[in-house]
Amino acid sequence: MKPFTELQILSRLKDLEGWEYEDNAIHTTFEFDDFKDAFSVMTRIAFEVEKINHHPDWSNVYNTLQISLSTHDAGGVTEKDFQLATIINGLVS
Repeated sequence: MKPFTELQILSRLKDLEGWEYEDNAIHTTFEFDDFKDAFSVMTRIAFEVEKINHHPDWSNVYNTLQISLSTHDAGGVTEKDFQLATIINGLVS
């Protein structure tokens, strides 16, 4: 799978609320009411990423979840990353 160019990524991000492109990955941050809500969303995301076999780089501190997506095998952002970002946005909304 070939990575998108920066121009392609920026164009695709226009349709993906809350995500930004930096350091060869797309990133977002979500803030929840508490740790339980953040962890619940992470669990739901985990089931989806296993289905598509594409895993995020993420971190959680109390009620905040930071996510970065990049297809390491391809050396950049690919369709897989946008597919997962769309799934994540759907789960969080």
